[in-house]
Amino acid sequence: MPKTKNIPLRRCVICGEMKPKAELIRAVKSPEGEISLDTSGKAKGRGAYICKTGNCSDKLRKSRRFEKSFGMRVPDEVFESFDKLSRKGESDINA
Repeated sequence: MPKTKNIPLRRCVICGEMKPKAELIRAVKSPEGEISLDTSGKAKGRGAYICKTGNCSDKLRKSRRFEKSFGMRVPDEVFESFDKLSRKGESDINA
């Protein structure tokens, strides 16, 4: 029987869909309490995932799910960085 490779799945905090980790963007709260986007997916700390494209990116600020996940206010710079990354992801998909 051929060996199958497990694909790690994560849940989007906005839509609740389980997707492969590569299709999501991870935000992480470091042990020092700083929140940033983790493009490598390997930074230490509490992580929350959101879909790169679709309605989830539009609902991110309004839903305040990142704040709930991290238990603190998320800086505007994180949302701006996410907007840039999600737009880049959409252009990669459409290319």
